[in-house]
Parts: sequence; C-alpha cells; structure tokens
Amino acid sequence: MKKYLLLAFVLAPFFVSASPKYWIYLKTKDKSAAPAVSPLTLENRQKLGMPLFDETDLPVNVAFETTLRDNSVNVVNRSKWLNAVSAVMTGEQVERVRQLDFVQDVVMIDPGFYIARTQPIEKAQMAPVMSQVQATAFLKEGITANNVTIGVIDAGFYGADSSLSLSHIFSNKRILGIRDYVKPGRPGDLLFSTAESFSDMHGTEVMAAISGIDNHDEMQYGMATNAKFYLARTDYSLREYRGEEDNWIAAMEWMDSLGVRLINTSLGYAKGFSDPKENYTPSQMDGKTSAITRAAQIASDKKGLMLIVSAGNEGDDKGWGIVSAPADAKGVLSIGATNAKLWNRIGYSSVGPEFLSYVKPNVSCFSLYGTSLSAPVITGFAACLLQANPKLTNKELIDVIEKSAHLYPYGNNYVGYGVPLASRALALVKAPYLPNNSKHIIAKGRSCDVDVTSADSLVAIYRKKNQKDVLSQQIGKVQNGRVSLKRQNGERFTTIDLKDSVIEVEWN
Repeated sequence: MKKYLLLAFVLAPFFVSASPKYWIYLKTKDKSAAPAVSPLTLENRQKLGMPLFDETDLPVNVAFETTLRDNSVNVVNRSKWLNAVSAVMTGEQVERVRQLDFVQDVVMIDPGFYIARTQPIEKAQMAPVMSQVQATAFLKEGITANNVTIGVIDAGFYGADSSLSLSHIFSNKRILGIRDYVKPGRPGDLLFSTAESFSDMHGTEVMAAISGIDNHDEMQYGMATNAKFYLARTDYSLREYRGEEDNWIAAMEWMDSLGVRLINTSLGYAKGFSDPKENYTPSQMDGKTSAITRAAQIASDKKGLMLIVSAGNEGDDKGWGIVSAPADAKGVLSIGATNAKLWNRIGYSSVGPEFLSYVKPNVSCFSLYGTSLSAPVITGFAACLLQANPKLTNKELIDVIEKSAHLYPYGNNYVGYGVPLASRALALVKAPYLPNNSKHIIAKGRSCDVDVTSADSLVAIYRKKNQKDVLSQQIGKVQNGRVSLKRQNGERFTTIDLKDSVIEVEWN
C-alpha cells in the first residue's frame, strides 16, 4: 500500500464549471423548529457542561428553501451553523436571489482548492513517527481509542475495505456511516471500490495513519486501532477547485449531528488559478475570513468539536508560504511536519502567519510526505487521550496536546509547540501539571555560550524576532557541553531544542 501527498495543483481551465457555486446567506431562522441534532449529541454536550443547543442547531428555514426552488435554484448543501445554503447559479439567478427579502448576502465560492499531485512512500517509513510521539506509552496502558468515534473528511477511500492495515476496522464493523457529498445518493460502499485518480486513495492512507495495523507485517501505523469511524468524501479528485468548500461544511455538520467529537481533515483552501480576483490572499488566512474557517470556529466554540487539520504544504512556496484555511482557525488543532532526526520544520511544511496573535501550527510531528499524514497521526494521539479521559472538552484536549509537546511553553510559527509526547500527555490527563523541562536565560551583548546536556552533537535552533515568529531555523553544534550563539539582527529570542528539554534565550 502507498501513501499520498497533499500538494498544490494548478487547475486546468476546462475543469471549471460554466456556472459558479455560491453561498446564499439567510437572515433568519424558524425559531419554532426542532434542533437538528441527535440525542447522542445532546448527551455529549450535557456531559461537557455545554448548552444543549442554540440557534446554530436549528435547521435552515424550509420556507426559504421552497422560495428558492420556486426561483429555479437547486440547493446543493445546507449549513445550519452559517445559516446558509449553497447552489450553482447563473448571473441572472444571482441577481434574482439577491432581491429576495430573506436573503442577507450571496457570495461566490471561488476556485482555489488544494489536494492533488501524489507521491508514494513505503509503509515502513511510518515507524519513526510512532517512536517519535512515544506511541508505546499508550500501548503499555492498553489505550487504543476504544469507544472513541472519529470522523474523517477527505477526498476518497478507495481500497480501504481490502487494505491489510485496516482489516481490523472492517472485520469488526467499525465503519458506522459513509456519505459521498461529491456524488450524493451514490451507495457509500462504492467509495471503496471505484477510483478516478490516485487521490481517491488519500482518505484510505489517512485512516491508516490514524488506526492502521498490519498483523501480517507486524507493523503499526496509527495509534487509534480500536476507534470507530464516520467517513465523508467531499472532494472530486478530477476537478480540483475551492467550490467544494460547502461539501466540507455539510460533512462536518452531519458528523456533529451524530455525536462525533473528533474529526480529521487533510484538505485545505488557499489560492486558485482560474480567476485571480476570486483567490484567497495570504492576509485572509486570519482565522475569520473564509467560510470554512468560520464554520470550523463555530464547531470549536459552540459544538465542542475537536478538529485536527493539516497545516498545509506550502512552506517552500514563496508566493504563499503560510497555513491554508481552515488551519488558520484559532479553535482547530493545526498540524505541521518535522524532520525525523532534529525534529525541526521540514521545508514544505507551512508556517503560521506572523499577523496572527496565536501560534500556528499548534504542534508538529514527523512526515516526509506531507502534513496530510502528520495530522492523522495526531488524530490517533488525541483519540487515545479521549479514551484515557472521556470528560476532556475539545479545548482541554488541545491544551493537553500542546503542553505535552517537547518545546512547550516556547512555541513558534514553524513547528508550534513541537512534537507531542504520549508519556507527558498521559501525565497531564491524570494531573494538571508537569515537571518543568524548560529553562529561560537572559543573554547580554551580541554573543553567549549556553550550557546544554545533550547526547546529540547537533541540535535545532530557532532564532526569533519575538516570542513566536521565527527569523531563521538553524542547526547548532554542541561542543564541550555548550552551544555558542551570536545574536542576529532583529533577534530577540532564541530557542535551543534538546528534544527532552528546551532552553529559551532572551537577548537583553
């Protein structure tokens, strides 16, 4: 079996629909309608001390949909959270819809979707990340995400039912539900047996990174081996464009309505190529602009969902470089990628925008071939923590994972708080504190020698302009138990990464 890489894809003009897709935002809801959520969702919220429901749980007004149909508008998806529907419309239809008294706004869903080119890697390369995040700490306590349900929103799940690494999931009937938002009405099991491109296997590889184990090869690829799943396909692999953003939101709302608390997605939205005026710009990765980011924030703040999202693979793209939506949402756990040896940022991994007040990505882990594989590793990690303590809220879970990471509390916009470590995370689940493995020192002048204890002769160093934003990432030499530093122009802080501890130098 192979694994696939999330990369930018330039959309060919002939793939663009003649009529664009639009969000139709509505003004009000029918307050007499019943909340569109399951009893399990209400039970989860009650256990977490959250309000049972609010206006965002009320369905889109049926009378408004009827009026839209009377105007020859065919609704594609509905978002009760955004109080909006999506539809493919002509310019003439758009103008008619804008005149309806219950319509607040009509916004084009522009092209600019990421997920396309693929590159294979061999299974055995997943082993280092399991060691890096200390997966054996979970195994020693018998933690395998038992009784935890995970939602996976992806591009396709071809071959999942015949994959050796997922046979335990299918033989134990742990696939609870499937929806195809690309071709609605198609039987869900066809997702496993039909493929139109290599990208249709992307979700299969993501599932393996979450919960895969191959007993024949005696190789474990994911930590959540006893998890249950809901699967949603939201991307059509032969038509890569941002117009499928509404599919993603619809899938997330479906999973929330069924009581799912943990969702993985390795899809991202940034810039497109058919109409530059409709593209996102880097400045719009601000945690509040894109519809998918706003929906993700609602999921975090109002629904208690734990969303784990790949940060993106645009780190080497000089025209972009930063995370893509919805990884910019403050409430999601955004995952970057590191090198195996030094645990510093691998070149392709997207960095966090400096204009954000919070750290993105949140954490990172090893992946040679894309953040679309580092994110599911941490999803399995989170699922194991939910088994260890089912009472954790989504925000408490994010807090535990960040605090368990090896650079905490000295996070940066390259790798976040670093690599989560299972031993630390389990300790945090049991007690609200950890031994202090960090040191803060004040350096005066333009140079200093820092005493370190490290078995490695080379260590990662982050030179920062402030407490989170990196000027440059370097490799430092340990000589005679010391690392020698020379202050760079504009450098105010320096983080020395020793893996089992961290030293923060503040230049005075």
